[in-house]
Amino acid sequence: MGKSSLDVRGLYKNELIDYLAQLGEKSFRGKQIFCWVQARVVQDWSEMTNLSNTLQDKLSQNLRFSPLKLILERVSCDGTRKYLLELEDGKRIESVLLFHGGAISKKRTTLCISTQVGCPMGCEFCATGKMGFVRNLTAGEIVGQVLDLTYLRKKEDQQFKINNLVYMGMGEPLLNLPEVLKSIRILNHEEGQKIGIRRITVSTCGLVPQIESLAEENIDIVLAVSLHAPNDKLRNEIMPVNKQYPLGKLINSCRRYIEKTGRRVTFEYALVKGFNDNMEQVVELSTLLRGIKANINVIPINTVSDGAFNKPSSEKIKKFVVALREKGLDVVIREEKGSDIEAACGQLAGSIM
Repeated sequence: MGKSSLDVRGLYKNELIDYLAQLGEKSFRGKQIFCWVQARVVQDWSEMTNLSNTLQDKLSQNLRFSPLKLILERVSCDGTRKYLLELEDGKRIESVLLFHGGAISKKRTTLCISTQVGCPMGCEFCATGKMGFVRNLTAGEIVGQVLDLTYLRKKEDQQFKINNLVYMGMGEPLLNLPEVLKSIRILNHEEGQKIGIRRITVSTCGLVPQIESLAEENIDIVLAVSLHAPNDKLRNEIMPVNKQYPLGKLINSCRRYIEKTGRRVTFEYALVKGFNDNMEQVVELSTLLRGIKANINVIPINTVSDGAFNKPSSEKIKKFVVALREKGLDVVIREEKGSDIEAACGQLAGSIM
């Protein structure tokens, strides 16, 4: 580990150029290093073959370069891969790689990444929320999930490329907004991974001030809001955040976000048997979202360890979705992937098993 607290993988290109200048190096060296790190996903200074040994040694003394440690990879029967990764301080996070293609959806590769170790929001249906909060990830640790898993997959497939990013892993992304935004801009950079900005989704449980802040950032990502209930009574039961930012405040902030950015909002709705899957909730949801430029992503609930929440029958799910569409709402059902390895929505807990 280098002497500096600066993580090379969490630096903008211009920050690298400026830092190299402080070390007495020319600006093009910063550009070269950014390309090696972000585009070519090298894992060590020694792999930067157009840098002298002297410069490599200088960099190792002045910048941190710490790839995440792979602890475990689990592969689902549907091809989804879940990775347990260890950070420099020994804390652990999980990332999930999903492969889409064929009749159901457009061919693409999506990586679901974490932004915190644990999560402070305490949503009742989420395994991560049951862990409690440990700390925020740095931009370098967020970016590192993309770089390290790309490096790993390229060993098997040189053409491997992550097309879509979803900030839906462990943690509440908007509680770590500065580092999340920095990671997005690095991963979107044309001399790095070049992940399209409209192919990046950031999820939130509904933090109103942070949604307002995000609207001011002029960054053309997709905002996904975890709704999960159409009224305050039900939402209070499963999402503690609703007591601070009830639905009225949340929906108004989403309207302002749409007005400011011109972008649609995706509302995520985890469908729970006997809780929020009845026709009464269809009416409430259609009323709540009337006139809003939005998509609804219905997610049949994934079971976590205590088994307190169960998935409705396929027939009930279909009936619920059809009823929403009849109300004029734009609805899709989230394609289930990775539930057999605890890699689906709400199942990440940063553990071996």
